[in-house]
Amino acid sequence: MDVKTKQGKTVSVEEKDIYSFPEGLFGFENYKDYAVIESEYQPFMWMQSLQEEKLAFLIVDPFLVCNEYELDIDDKQLAKINVNDPADVVVMSIVTIPAGGSPVTANLQGPLVFNKSSHKALQAIINNNKWTTKFDIVNSLKAKEGTC
Repeated sequence: MDVKTKQGKTVSVEEKDIYSFPEGLFGFENYKDYAVIESEYQPFMWMQSLQEEKLAFLIVDPFLVCNEYELDIDDKQLAKINVNDPADVVVMSIVTIPAGGSPVTANLQGPLVFNKSSHKALQAIINNNKWTTKFDIVNSLKAKEGTC
């Protein structure tokens, strides 16, 4: 499938890289279908809306930027995306790159949970004050520990 990206390019995406968010994302509930696309800046990836080419999110594996990251997602939430095997689950976090030199951050409080088997996904909300929506990625990677 050919997908137009926010950067104005058209890329070919395999069906295995397309996910549906039945409930959408917080603040973007009307946009439910996304393609996960390799980024030129590893380990980051793009999550490109299939309904709106100007809507894309930079995402990263939160376990790469925070060694201590852990999450406990309710089974009821996981049932919404038909998770039967934990091996099918991939967790990612939305990255924010603010203007003006503020820190590049990852949302560890609202991770994205992808089911590779059903191609459904959701944005979970972690009700734990330990995690923030503004985890400083650069400082964490500079520390090389990746501790939170």
